[in-house]
Amino acid sequence: MILPLQMLYFEDLAVGMSETLKKTIASADVVGFAEVTGDRNPIHLSEHFAAQTPFGTRIAHGLYTASLISAVLGTRLPGPGAVYISQTLNFRAPVKIGDTVEVKVAVEELIPEKRRARLACTCSVAGEPVLDGEAWVKVPSKEGGGRPLPRI
Repeated sequence: MILPLQMLYFEDLAVGMSETLKKTIASADVVGFAEVTGDRNPIHLSEHFAAQTPFGTRIAHGLYTASLISAVLGTRLPGPGAVYISQTLNFRAPVKIGDTVEVKVAVEELIPEKRRARLACTCSVAGEPVLDGEAWVKVPSKEGGGRPLPRI
């Protein structure tokens, strides 16, 4: 799921622009997220435990799914140098191991005097929303000196 970097300045953005990302959720992703965050809830890690829940199987952490939004914001729209201001999240349905999540981020509003953008964020599985919300980000400006180029 490595996204090529796209570096957009505030002046490059327009309402309606969007980017998408697709990611199939692997068990190793969920285990790795648990290791990084310390959230070892057995609904994410134990098939035996999860089988006894209403979901019937292991599910990904909700914030793991949300972190895929961050991947789009930080690499594609608007890309490197964008800084999160806020993010709302509405969890609509579980994401199971093996599901392919489609993340869509779209520019909804631009505030030029603050170089801020409001983006609609949706994650879906098989066309059904599993998470939605909106993000506010501060975006570098061409006239503000730009940003350093990332070394990859």
